[in-house]
Amino acid sequence: MSDFPSPSRYDNMVYRRCGKSGIKLPLLSLGLWHNFGGDDVFEMGRATVRTAFDHGITHLDLANNYGPPPGSAEETLGRILALDLAPYRDELIISTKAGYDMWPGPYGDFGSRKYLVASLDQSLERLGLDYVDIFYHHRPDPDTPLEETMGALDFAVRSGRALYAGISNYPAEQSKEAARILRDLGTPCLIHQPKYNLLTRQPEENGLFDTLQEEGIGCIAFSILNGGMLTDKYLDGIPADSRAARLGDSFKSRLGDEAIGKVRQLNDHAHTRGQTLAQMAIAWVLRQEAVTTALCGASRPEQIEDSLKALDNLDFTEEELQVIDAILAP
Repeated sequence: MSDFPSPSRYDNMVYRRCGKSGIKLPLLSLGLWHNFGGDDVFEMGRATVRTAFDHGITHLDLANNYGPPPGSAEETLGRILALDLAPYRDELIISTKAGYDMWPGPYGDFGSRKYLVASLDQSLERLGLDYVDIFYHHRPDPDTPLEETMGALDFAVRSGRALYAGISNYPAEQSKEAARILRDLGTPCLIHQPKYNLLTRQPEENGLFDTLQEEGIGCIAFSILNGGMLTDKYLDGIPADSRAARLGDSFKSRLGDEAIGKVRQLNDHAHTRGQTLAQMAIAWVLRQEAVTTALCGASRPEQIEDSLKALDNLDFTEEELQVIDAILAP
């Protein structure tokens, strides 16, 4: 591998302030959901992370159950940290989450204090770290009092296991209440991680973005390419060797003639902007004032470099936005 890290790694990346905090995040962050598990090729994942850092992508996002198998993405990053990134720990924002099923029994899922604290301790061991920068509750728990869940995030910060607290997949009203509880505890909510893309626009429709801006909470949008639908990968059908083919009928059902027709029109419009469909989709997410950073996935270094080209053209005219809305109208 070439000399690492690049001395020019901060020359071109733009950083946005995360809500009303002191933290700035790069416009693009790297998610280690897929392609970094124990079933994937380690050296490819390592090269991808190194390429991201070489281009100023300082935020690496995980969760306890990322892999597959669950936990293995954190183990992979732990190895990469030990081999390459440990000297640069203070240049990195590393986040992890807990909230989905992780181990058997009643204490390995959702939002209890027991689960969240135990999960974070396990994550730190897999990562080989003393602390993470951000610890999220990954999804709302309908049965555990919100005060208990937010209290666990507050404890994670006060105990030194995490520097900041975040939430993910929370609706607007619950986000507002979670922010109030955390603020009263003295650990403000730093960031929210919702699903948001051209085809999934609920955060701008249901008031979530308004709530985040009112509360001074940053936002990291995930699934910005909608599982690959907002790329040129499926314009002519589902390749037999693609991840979509392995996901089965549930994903294939989303790629019907109507959906593909809209995606093809979006692809044509992206070309008028001098972008690929994926690059336009990233730029479109980042046009949203409430969004601090867009969370990108990548299986190889070239995908990082391709995503970065989206930052060359982040502006949309009102006419362009109207064209896009017309394409996506029911």
